[in-house]
Amino acid sequence: MNRSLQVVACALGCLCWSGCATKQPPLKTVERVDLPRYMGPWYVIAAIPTFIETKAYNGVETYRLDPDGTIDTVFTFNEGGFDGPAKRHNPRGFVQDTVNNSTWGMQFIWPFKAEFLITHLNADYTQTVIGRNKRDYVWIMARTPEIPAADYRRLLGELEAQGYDLTKIRKVPQRWPAKN
Repeated sequence: MNRSLQVVACALGCLCWSGCATKQPPLKTVERVDLPRYMGPWYVIAAIPTFIETKAYNGVETYRLDPDGTIDTVFTFNEGGFDGPAKRHNPRGFVQDTVNNSTWGMQFIWPFKAEFLITHLNADYTQTVIGRNKRDYVWIMARTPEIPAADYRRLLGELEAQGYDLTKIRKVPQRWPAKN
């Protein structure tokens, strides 16, 4: 195994296993996720980022429900700036709670599955929050590259009430050409 793959495997292993021990109450996930409606692109508005995305610009996570029930995931971003090198990661999502579809495992490297909890989803499926019980990572995402400031503040308030350290949250710069 080459050195960079070893580093990724080690980091993801720690990411997956470290979510098991927590002193805070478990996060509450949303009551129900309509998986086909949830699929498609989500712009990453802000995050407590993993090591691979600390310098992400134009972050987008796109989901596609495959016939076997797994979720093909493509995470793309530019590293270090809007003109930075394009990065692409392709983890696979596994719905673990098929009653409400809001608890997933996200697998970057077999056999590790990182905890992926949908803790917020607005009624029109335009804003979502993905968290972890350890409160070490979180992602605020939307169907558009920007959300209203009031919505952002409200989501931050929800995260703070759940025990997240807001000083660790990084807004992900988004700049896209205007659509005609």
